[in-house]
Amino acid sequence: MKIASFNIRRMGPSKLSDKNIVKYLIKIFSRYSIIILLEVVDKSGKSIDKFLQDLNSTRANKKHPFTMVGSSRLGRTLYKEQFVCFYREDEAKLVDTYQYEDNQVGDEDAFSREPFILRFRCKHTVLKDLVLIPVHTKPKDSQKELDELYDVFLHVMDKWKTDNVMILGDFNADGAYVSKKKMKTIRIRSDPNFHWLIGDDVDTTVIRSNDHTYDRIVVYKDDMLKAIVPRSAKPFNFQEAYKLSDETALDISDHYPVEVSLKKSSAAKTSSKTKTKTQKRKA
Repeated sequence: MKIASFNIRRMGPSKLSDKNIVKYLIKIFSRYSIIILLEVVDKSGKSIDKFLQDLNSTRANKKHPFTMVGSSRLGRTLYKEQFVCFYREDEAKLVDTYQYEDNQVGDEDAFSREPFILRFRCKHTVLKDLVLIPVHTKPKDSQKELDELYDVFLHVMDKWKTDNVMILGDFNADGAYVSKKKMKTIRIRSDPNFHWLIGDDVDTTVIRSNDHTYDRIVVYKDDMLKAIVPRSAKPFNFQEAYKLSDETALDISDHYPVEVSLKKSSAAKTSSKTKTKTQKRKA
């Protein structure tokens, strides 16, 4: 089961009215069982609803359709955005969600965009219970916001009594925003129980003028790490995969999705082998 986070660079009516962009977005989304979008700016929700219909109208996705769930519109200014999650119900059941309340005494409003936390029951993987914490930090506040994620993590553990947690999204933790020295002060970085799956030297941006590692995937403790397919955590370079010009790639986004795969359960592997044998006999 493949999971991704994608800072999709202001996904709204303008972007979703471009048929060429939509064509490539459908290709990208179809790679995943769960994909979390950052920077969704569709006020009415009509454009993204239409995109979901288009996505599910393809031959492959008709058999394994996506469902969508989104956060409230977030942000301190007139500019608001949402976290939106697309997921295939035949692979992952959405058990619960909640919008983190950013109201700790003495540290209120730590996040520009409060995390929208999702809990899934995974049907065909070794790991059955999975909590996703999507992140899109405000660049100039990214050090503080990333450190505050430790408190969000503790809140999730207390609320749902699980530590099967994956934190993923646009951390803005590179370049001028967070130095290597400052990274050491971030609790989810300094605590060795948190495993950062995307290396510090991995370019997650489309723009050729930098090679920043803004987008990350972090999992907690060894049980989560063991449930991950080794070396599956990486950016998906859609520009290279689809042989796109710089202009077309940037029209899609200035970030690549970052992705990771969960190991299949033994039952799912057996089922898959049985299907393959049946298909061969029919052929």
